[in-house]
Amino acid sequence: MAIDVKKFWSDLNNINPNDPGGWPWPIKIAAFLAIFIAVIVGGYFLVWEDQWNEWRGAVAREAQLKDTFLTKKREAINLDLIRKQLLDTQQSFGALLKQLPSKAEMDELLREINQAGLGRGLQVDLFRPGRESVKGVLTEVPISITVEGSYDDLAQFASDVSQLSRIVILTDISISTKDATAGSPSTLSMSATARTYRYREATEVTAGQKGKGGRR
Repeated sequence: MAIDVKKFWSDLNNINPNDPGGWPWPIKIAAFLAIFIAVIVGGYFLVWEDQWNEWRGAVAREAQLKDTFLTKKREAINLDLIRKQLLDTQQSFGALLKQLPSKAEMDELLREINQAGLGRGLQVDLFRPGRESVKGVLTEVPISITVEGSYDDLAQFASDVSQLSRIVILTDISISTKDATAGSPSTLSMSATARTYRYREATEVTAGQKGKGGRR
């Protein structure tokens, strides 16, 4: 149904504000829509705006909490793996640490190295522990060795040293032939540096730290 705009404006100018019941229906409908829109707009700015902002903030916090939960969940899943890796590392480190002699065990290790040469029938011409040097948490102990014997005996000696209960590494190996006497097999002379390592005890670490502090 078409609305006569001129009649609508004429009715609007002639309405009695104190008698809304006598208003024409187009005016009543327009007034109802205006009141409805005013209520919606007023309600938004007076009441719903704060609630709307609170709802948007709650949605944002929910998304943040979901991300935090997923992150913590991934960390929890990997925690057991990290703990196992840490335990394996500690066990491996402990096994290696047991292969390092303490300061009190160094004399026994030196005897074992010397005995390895004598046990193979080698002539020990030189067996001299050198000056210790600090390598981080370890102390390196070099031992200058010169032994004489056959090729097989020297090879067996090197094998025996590598199989000692403590870590010993032969470095700077030099082998030369000695003049053989008539009727005797040629003899080889092997010079090497046997390097072993021991862990630094707490008192040594503390003393080293104090020494550094004093030099400053």
